Amino acid sequence: MKIERFYHRGTPLLLRKLCETPEMHRLRHVGMNCGCEYTSFKRFRRLRDYSRYDHSLGTARIVWHFTEDPVQSAAALFHDIATPTFAHSVDFLRGDHLKQEATEASTERVIRESKEICSVLREFEIPVEDVLDYHRYPIADNDAPRLSSDRLEYTLGNLENYRLRPVAALRLYYSAICVAQNENGVDELAFSDAASAMEFGYDALRCSRIYVSDEDRYAMQMLSELLGRAIRGGILSETDLMGTEKALIAKLKSDPQYAMEWKRFRAMKQMVEEEELAPMELRRIVPAKKRCIDPFVRDKGRLSQICEPFADELEKFREQDQSHWICAR
Repeated sequence: MKIERFYHRGTPLLLRKLCETPEMHRLRHVGMNCGCEYTSFKRFRRLRDYSRYDHSLGTARIVWHFTEDPVQSAAALFHDIATPTFAHSVDFLRGDHLKQEATEASTERVIRESKEICSVLREFEIPVEDVLDYHRYPIADNDAPRLSSDRLEYTLGNLENYRLRPVAALRLYYSAICVAQNENGVDELAFSDAASAMEFGYDALRCSRIYVSDEDRYAMQMLSELLGRAIRGGILSETDLMGTEKALIAKLKSDPQYAMEWKRFRAMKQMVEEEELAPMELRRIVPAKKRCIDPFVRDKGRLSQICEPFADELEKFREQDQSHWICAR
């Protein structure tokens, strides 16, 4: 399993049993790259399989590693359980470009309605109410730009998947992380030394720039529009969004019109900046959430407070203009 390569080995029995539930199995067939991996953009076309299941289990194991708390670990495992096919592209469909939280709305319902999940929780004497919201547990999740298990997992995972760092470097990052009280007196995943925090901080920024790159934003927007048209045309239903990507794609391809639209989406391979090559009907202005991490260094403070060059780079990222039109062919 992918996550074995830079996390501690071994998964608690509770997590193993919860991972065998149908709701968690579905996440094996929902990708972490929100549909971008189906395009022909050079950045995305060679990505390895990286599923919401990989991410969820990795997040839960990080929480377990630092807390050994079954409740927090289970809550972390479930944090993406209501993620639809193509993940945050459905947030774009819902008009939630900037917060990208619409896909979390059904988390409680999915957990409560699962007989298998509730049965495992009863076996381990865990109240279902305690695992419905991982935002309650700061090691699992906290407000950006703090570091949580969720952000740590997808940052490490994407540094590997985008081929920005070898696995050996990811292991070093992981070994440098500890739990410390931040400037607000709240426990947070922190770095034990400033040098590791600085390297990780700059690497996380490299990922952040990819998340809001023109290719990423345009692909998510165009996919969301395709999904919307297919739903309005009766080819897809809202229920299909809560299935698997393979099944949804098969439905699109079963209709000649949407099979062609899917083919065009997959064929997108480069951004077009020249006005004469960018048809008006293909141009989009796409604002999107700017995910970022400002690591905390134990006994020293937030990286942006102790490293001015990093603070400058972080500010440049936050101020990045997204008001121009973008287009791809």
